Amino acid sequence: MKVYTGNQTGQIPGELPGPYYWWEAGAMFGQLVNYWFLTGDTTYNEVVSQGIQFQVGANNDFMPQNQTKDLGNDDQVFWAFTAMDAAEAAFPDPPAGDPSWLALAQAVFNDQVLRWDTATCGGGLRWQIYPFNAGYDYKNTISSGGLFQLSARLARYTGNQTYADWAEKTYSWIASTPIIANDYQIWDGTSRVDNCSGATQTYWTYNVGTLISGAAYMYNYTNGSSTWQTRLSGLVYNGTEVFFVQSAGVNNNPPANAPPNGMIMAEVACEFPTPQSCDYDQPSFKAYLTRWLAITTQLASFTEPFIMPRLAASAQAAAAQCTGQGTSMCGRRWYQTVWDGFFGVGEQMSAMSSFQNLLIGKVGAPATAAKGGTSVGNPAAGGAGDTTNPTTVATLGRTVGTGDKVGAGILTALSLILIMGATSWMVI
Repeated sequence: MKVYTGNQTGQIPGELPGPYYWWEAGAMFGQLVNYWFLTGDTTYNEVVSQGIQFQVGANNDFMPQNQTKDLGNDDQVFWAFTAMDAAEAAFPDPPAGDPSWLALAQAVFNDQVLRWDTATCGGGLRWQIYPFNAGYDYKNTISSGGLFQLSARLARYTGNQTYADWAEKTYSWIASTPIIANDYQIWDGTSRVDNCSGATQTYWTYNVGTLISGAAYMYNYTNGSSTWQTRLSGLVYNGTEVFFVQSAGVNNNPPANAPPNGMIMAEVACEFPTPQSCDYDQPSFKAYLTRWLAITTQLASFTEPFIMPRLAASAQAAAAQCTGQGTSMCGRRWYQTVWDGFFGVGEQMSAMSSFQNLLIGKVGAPATAAKGGTSVGNPAAGGAGDTTNPTTVATLGRTVGTGDKVGAGILTALSLILIMGATSWMVI
């Protein structure tokens, strides 16, 4: 891989070079786990496994010492998502002595439920773990939504009702706040400063994506519960509407008078403004919505006729952006028919996700412990969740009693090249 250097002599496995943040490396490995599962190509498996395991930390919960002072709940949960991707794909198990994929995800769950903050706003996870970090007062959607998704996935994989109860609890709290509008549009977060009475009214694809994923897992876990079908339908049909736009041709933005419900995925909060306002994180967000929508078609098949045409149109549009610098560098604005001049790990990751997830119908649904899964868990893993006191930064390796437990770039990876005809794609 041309951007990732963690597998080179003298570099740190599992980390991307600056300016990319630690969490995005975890997300990247998740995309590569999915790449293996969807294509059967084992090229990157050893590097992926090494990178994930190197970042688990002393407590095997993705809180490595060199990251803890800047660690947010959302950062940690993205690594847990990758661990669940590996468990659900029956990715080759780690070497003996290393924590299993499932145990890593369970450890993060056990950490985060101990941080559930009922002292303000009646619940929710704060964005930041430590009070000395900016954003500690903010309860962002991706943190609480991340715990929701993780809980739902653990419930389905293990069959343990404790996880399902937490999925219901986290979703119900989110729904009780202004984060979810009446039409299922999802805002970025809320703040304890005003007792969560308002919301930061910015749309991001990964916020609605993590709620869609969690709801799809719960719909499947509950054998098609009408409650979860209603929630999932609202999130898929209404919550994603703002993110699918019409083609702009060679222009920077879609037609101003065009309805928002087009077919091409866009990160509207930062792709539309001129000049561009996307940071180094945000170009990767479409990768996650794409993946979670694709998985949703497996877990809740009634969504497939709505989702797959949009993913196909987005992939076709993304391919037109992958012509940068005379190679296959991918840009951001998929709705623009010529390369927009941007490139980076996030752009590559999003494009790769759009391509490879068109293969979702060729593989089985996510594995469970009862069907296809090989990863053996540890319900008592983790337990470094009570970190609201900054003095605990130096004591994260402490032994936690059972009462504290809940119990129970990627340019080379774009070797997934798509040959586009009028309506056909080939993966080689």
